[in-house]
Amino acid sequence: MFLSAFFTTGRIIFMIFFIIAFIALMVYSYRKDIKNHERYYKNAGKKVLIYGGLIVIIFMAIRFFTGH
Repeated sequence: MFLSAFFTTGRIIFMIFFIIAFIALMVYSYRKDIKNHERYYKNAGKKVLIYGGLIVIIFMAIRFFTGH
């Protein structure tokens, strides 16, 4: 198995626990602050998609025009 070459069983268990705990705390924190998110970050998701898409398009254009 690929993971066993780099990680011990204890490390894998810790990673799984850490990821689950991190996601749970992020969800809890988001739910706690949802009123502030609606007030201060209105339409932020759309802006992230637009700017992220713009970055991807620029990156692809550079790769296309430079021939790499």
